Amino acid sequence: MGRKHHRGGRKGGDRKDGDVRKPRANAYRSYPDIPKNNEKLEAYYNSLLPLEDAEKSEFWEALRRDLPNSFRFCGSKGHAVAVKRLLETRYAPEIDKIEHFNGDLVQAPQPVPWYPDQLAYSMTTPKQVVRKFPPFASFQKFLVSETSVGNISRQELVSMIPPLVMDLKPGMTVLDLCAAPGSKSAQLLEMIHSGEEARIRKFMESFGEAALPGNEQEDVDPTEDSADDGRATGLLIANDVEYKRCHMLVHQLKRLSSPNLIVTNHDATLFPSLRIGRDPENPNVPRYLKFDRILADVPCSGDGTLRKNADLWKNWQPGNALGLHATQARILVRALQMLKVGGRVVFSTCSMNPVENESVVVSAIERCGGPDVVDIIDCKDRLPLLKRYPGMHQWQIMDKSGKIWNNWEEVQQHVLNGGQAPGKISQTMFPRPDTSDCSALPLDRCMRVYAHQQDTGGFFITVLEKKKEFKAKEEVKSQFTTPATLQNGASAAEMEIVEEAKAVVGEPTDEIPSVGAKRSIEEIETEQAPDSKRQRTETPTQEKVENIAKAVLSTETAKVEDQSESPAPNASTDKRLKRAESTYEEPFKYLPVAHEVIQNIRGFYKISSRFPSDRYMVRNAVGEPAKAIYYSSQLVREILVENEGRGVKFIHGGLKMFMKQDAPSAEVCRWRIQSEGLPIIAGYVGPERIIRLTNKDTLHGLLKEMFPKFVNDDWKKLNEIGERIRDIGMGCCLLSIEPDGTDPEFSERMVLPLWKSFQSLNLMLPKEDRAAMMLRLFNDTSPVINRTLKESAKLEADAADSDVKEELKEETDETKVESAVKAEGAGDVVMHDDEATAVPKKEDEAPEASS
Repeated sequence: MGRKHHRGGRKGGDRKDGDVRKPRANAYRSYPDIPKNNEKLEAYYNSLLPLEDAEKSEFWEALRRDLPNSFRFCGSKGHAVAVKRLLETRYAPEIDKIEHFNGDLVQAPQPVPWYPDQLAYSMTTPKQVVRKFPPFASFQKFLVSETSVGNISRQELVSMIPPLVMDLKPGMTVLDLCAAPGSKSAQLLEMIHSGEEARIRKFMESFGEAALPGNEQEDVDPTEDSADDGRATGLLIANDVEYKRCHMLVHQLKRLSSPNLIVTNHDATLFPSLRIGRDPENPNVPRYLKFDRILADVPCSGDGTLRKNADLWKNWQPGNALGLHATQARILVRALQMLKVGGRVVFSTCSMNPVENESVVVSAIERCGGPDVVDIIDCKDRLPLLKRYPGMHQWQIMDKSGKIWNNWEEVQQHVLNGGQAPGKISQTMFPRPDTSDCSALPLDRCMRVYAHQQDTGGFFITVLEKKKEFKAKEEVKSQFTTPATLQNGASAAEMEIVEEAKAVVGEPTDEIPSVGAKRSIEEIETEQAPDSKRQRTETPTQEKVENIAKAVLSTETAKVEDQSESPAPNASTDKRLKRAESTYEEPFKYLPVAHEVIQNIRGFYKISSRFPSDRYMVRNAVGEPAKAIYYSSQLVREILVENEGRGVKFIHGGLKMFMKQDAPSAEVCRWRIQSEGLPIIAGYVGPERIIRLTNKDTLHGLLKEMFPKFVNDDWKKLNEIGERIRDIGMGCCLLSIEPDGTDPEFSERMVLPLWKSFQSLNLMLPKEDRAAMMLRLFNDTSPVINRTLKESAKLEADAADSDVKEELKEETDETKVESAVKAEGAGDVVMHDDEATAVPKKEDEAPEASS
């Protein structure tokens, strides 16, 4: 259900004389359907998949149908249930009243039976029905609005499966190696924070402190993640190889307001080891982070997405999968290397091809030491209502010409008999012979999901558990040879660079490095590294390796980085870190506890001593607060501090907690609490800066009108909060929404930032949040009222006919706005696209863009 696109041109009433145009037949042009057939594709999977003839027909029929729309409700369980209730009570009944269309009953979105707590929904209604009936228009506004603020995630159903089988618990460290665009990362982040609201509340009550209300409906064991007074101690590192897609990750994940998040920009096959705090008993030996859970949703050929990517029907080639097998295996081996003993890796693809699935699992386990080191976990007890097929033990491989090969011996015999070797096919792609240690791996524990089983896309998922540490074995060598120009007279160090260059372009290496060594190679080859969720471009491999290795050998002395030592400090450490593709990222600098700004903030908001003061940071080389102050968890702090200057490409960490604000007087704190940081710190703010609201109409008025005044007797119009607003000190304060229970449609408990000036106040919410809240709580789609702007426009109109007309001409637009709101006092705010910010005093003082 996408937006309607304006096609341009003037409306009929605006046409000039003689401007003759043919009338459009309808508002939506119809395009010829893409033929959904491919001879090689159908021949391969008809011979491969263990389906009966009748089921094969269902399989292909499902792949030729459009994929249903699907979405899930996000955030804490209590909040997700509250938003879900609106679908069930407000929108679904209206949709169900639509009687028939072309003889079919119109059905509202239905809950997905296998998703926990039925928080995922699917909708099969055709687009022409959605466009025709008004109830769908209202539902679409709700869906778009809640998606924009992060309460709903538009996500394919099978994409939701991998995080659900990870057995992830609060307090765990998680790595998503190929994370963009971020829907699975969002699921993982929600799991890390599961039950956090309730745990914090219980801890604060145990210390005799009054906690603000929340929406958590779960009964939580407060000892489950109790190391930080109930605050989540877990960690998610979301990584992607492409810099631009990393910022897409930041945009998607910042809506979840997590201080336990880091976004990095690395090739997943070479993800660097990350230092953490030193061992107190042996401070000279650094420690490196090992993960409890890792998600490797690797780049693949994507033939499981035929239902939504119709171009695949004509573009599918067997070579697409063959060219990705080695890269997928390297990513999985690297994931297993970084895993704790007893930890789990979830490996998944949106491909149905065993070359990218079972054969990758076998190849990785073989390199890691066999079934004694890595075990395949049986997940039959997880998601019991999800229909699935077991993984395969036997399979065939189709080469680029369409020829089917049953085993590696056939390929060898064909070449010995004078035939041409099939391109891209390697020994590791085939099932292992009985003599191999990996021949009896329980591949039936892998999960295959097909389109016809529950009207979804195709997907492959397997869960691996690491049983002990290992050193990865060499890959089985292909026919690739070292470039002659580098082979003669090359030193061991130079050959190591060549091996790493091979890894970057997708050729075998002797060993995957445990540290991000030769990072200059990664920076040079960011554009050529495999892109997440996309097929690698075809470039001559030998030429790529030659060019990379030459570039590195000509610009630096080949040195192997010692994992026990950090590079010597240099001047660039305190400057912007240069990234590949000429990109820059500001460094992360933590503020000392005794910093004047931190002390001023703590004193103004009366922040509890139980809230840590050593986790505030800024994003600039100087290390002083300028526009924003960020906050992170303790583990995020350790990682950012310990790995500074080591070449780790950090894109994002923590969340924005405070923003600088023009204050109406010197006694008012210039740092307001940012809406995304409010859920973290709200419970620790003293009662002196809290206003409690219980009346539904009062909240509606604050959302609908910006800058309501409270001078003279106007404060009485603010109902139960009027007297408190009148008496509380100016500056930022918290509005605690605590419904009294008399209205079943007004039950959502929340905390919002509020700014009080001399004569008016305003909710400090981004536009989309304000609009979404009005629609969700009050079913109100009317525009927000801003009397300040109306007064400004009236002032300008009056001045046009007055003696001060010439004087106004000399004023800037910003000065005019200031004149209009002068009576309300400095420090009132106006809404911008991303945040509520102070009225700039100069044109060059624009509000900070969101990072």
